Amino acid sequence: MKNKKTLVLGATTKPERYAFKAITALVGKGHSVLAIGQNAGEVAGVKIQTKALPIKSIDTVSLYLNPARQREYYNYIIEAHPKRVIFNPGTENPEFHQLLALNDIQVEVACTLVLLATNQY
Repeated sequence: MKNKKTLVLGATTKPERYAFKAITALVGKGHSVLAIGQNAGEVAGVKIQTKALPIKSIDTVSLYLNPARQREYYNYIIEAHPKRVIFNPGTENPEFHQLLALNDIQVEVACTLVLLATNQY
């Protein structure tokens, strides 16, 4: 399987949250993971950053932020130009979908955990 460098946006150290589960699953499947969240911490050996640091060569952004919280990251994600952005359940955002499409970034409304579990990631 190809390593797909992934940014998890909305990362958390709370084990019951899906962003935590996604980081753990991504690392378990051998993907490189970057994480940004409200609070610093570490999940599965991945340090959670609290600021949007410059990123390069990103394959996927997996969103775990509601649409209102996504706005501050629009330019950051578009400038990073990932191949795709996964809108996990509850993060769907038609406004952002359109901006990404205009910038030739694939929009995927899906669940990162399901994609990983079914080998569709």
